[in-house]
Amino acid sequence: MKKILGISAFYHDSAAAIICGGKIIAAAQEERFTRVKHTPDFPVNAIKYCLEEAGLDIDELDAIVFYDKPLLKFERLLETYYAFAPRGLVSFLKAIPVWLNEKIFLKKLIFDELKNVGEYDRKKVKLLFPEHHLSHASSAFFPSPFQKAAVLTIDGVGEWCTASIGLGEGNNITILKEMNFPHSVGLLYSAFTYYLGFTVNSGEYKLMGLAPYGNTDSTNVSKFIDQIKQYLVDIKQDGSIWLNQDYFNYATGLRMAKDSKWEKIFGFPRREAEGEILQQHCDLALAIQKVTEEIVIKMALEAKRITGADNLCMAGGVALNCVANGKLLKEAIFKNIYIQPAAGDAGGALGAALSASYIYFNEERIVDGKSDSMSGSYLGPEYSDREVEMMSRKVKAVYQKYEDFNELSQFIADKIASGNVIGWFQGRMEFGPRALGNRSILGDARNMEMQKKLNLKIKYREGFRPFAPSVLAEDVQQYFELNAASPYMLIVAPVNENRREKLPSNYQDMSLWDKLYCKRSDLQSVTHLDFSARIQTVHQDTNSRYWSLINAFKQQTGYGLLVNTSFNVRGEPIVCTPHDAYRCFMSTEMDYLVINDFVYCKTEQPDWENKDKWSVAFAKD
Repeated sequence: MKKILGISAFYHDSAAAIICGGKIIAAAQEERFTRVKHTPDFPVNAIKYCLEEAGLDIDELDAIVFYDKPLLKFERLLETYYAFAPRGLVSFLKAIPVWLNEKIFLKKLIFDELKNVGEYDRKKVKLLFPEHHLSHASSAFFPSPFQKAAVLTIDGVGEWCTASIGLGEGNNITILKEMNFPHSVGLLYSAFTYYLGFTVNSGEYKLMGLAPYGNTDSTNVSKFIDQIKQYLVDIKQDGSIWLNQDYFNYATGLRMAKDSKWEKIFGFPRREAEGEILQQHCDLALAIQKVTEEIVIKMALEAKRITGADNLCMAGGVALNCVANGKLLKEAIFKNIYIQPAAGDAGGALGAALSASYIYFNEERIVDGKSDSMSGSYLGPEYSDREVEMMSRKVKAVYQKYEDFNELSQFIADKIASGNVIGWFQGRMEFGPRALGNRSILGDARNMEMQKKLNLKIKYREGFRPFAPSVLAEDVQQYFELNAASPYMLIVAPVNENRREKLPSNYQDMSLWDKLYCKRSDLQSVTHLDFSARIQTVHQDTNSRYWSLINAFKQQTGYGLLVNTSFNVRGEPIVCTPHDAYRCFMSTEMDYLVINDFVYCKTEQPDWENKDKWSVAFAKD
């Protein structure tokens, strides 16, 4: 039984994961511990947690696996600057010292950083370096329930590769086809993230959330799609793309796109961060979303053609585009689709460890064809009642502890039905970007005002941002056009026709905000403007407590679903500890907080009206 630690670091979303004999023991992102969102720092705290959870010291590990090959990445950086010389000389000179440290001397850097984790014998440490996209592919295929599957990875860039198609069989993955830098679906999408005023490598989901506000009936969207294809990207039949580098600046510059050239194409300048969002911005977001969906579907068709597999596994940052995933599912190219819940670079840590276990050490892989091995993605720390009590004493919190969880569920379900917002903190923290019912903020999906309240008074973020429903797995078809499980909130599907409201005749002429507050369905707070929703199916065998709460809400209201958003405010990582949760609760207009069996009512807390006392300044995302 091999004991393996996987690490991703030095770009964004640093993380660590540990496996023993192929079983995933623990995984967590470093940001949750340091409270610095998307931190690239070496994951000292995440590694400490993983080792503690596994009961291991560094010297007991059979291997430590880094998620990409640093020398290959350095080769790509050098060759790119050479190809584009003398353009980018300034950024080249600025970057060289960082590259030398993080790419050339990475082994030394890892050994040095491990000293911050604990004492170890360097001679006993085996370091392994799989390729970036093999780490992604491994993170998707090896935890999947499939003995055989096509594997599709799509992101910005690893070493050279930006997308790959592989075939997973048993305990092996064969990469069959690759697309290389500078041609990249992830970088194309990130360039539009930049141009529409959001932050690259964190704001892509905002771009996806803005797309439903695009006017599908206008000629603007189709015109933008034509312009994207005419000037920026040539899409091949197999899904590979060619990006016209005359319009991009990411290869050697410090920005994603050449603003003046894009302004000539689309007829408006780059939106400044926090600038007003106009209909043209929504239409351009919808255009690039549709182009991305076309590319992903063509890649999937090619994966089907060259593998002949019935199943598909997906990872890489683009696999977090749940709108594209929903369209792909509807196309029925594959019988089954499995998407790694931590599909981005954080999941690379897990994939690196799994690739070592199965490919390098040739450990046996056992699957049942039904369940994955991610444990619902609940792979992070959990906290005992004693730790919750100690936190409560320290902050002088007032609480009621319930001895009967059913009674607690009925009480909280009643509060949600009455329009209250609940901080819900249970069990092990989720691994990946989604809160899945253990570090969540919950509300009533029927409530017309809930989206506005959550965005402006709880999350302190842009008002257009949509929210997701958590629905009892057995009830999902009562609400949505979805015939598959979506436990990781990675699929968007339409709201059932019989739940939709008829829109006013002047709907498409309304402003963005008037559209937002126009009634669309009886599930108002989770229904996007295009009548879709990003769905999490909640399964009793995976998360019995969360299932029980939603079921209690169903008993009271007839609706087996809740609004679920991540437990954090804008710019902050999802909460990790009970103290993180209490601080976030006190700094917002949340009404109740539940940690394990402890219930905190806002108005009973000392100095509860003084939110500033608890607020922490986070950089805007």
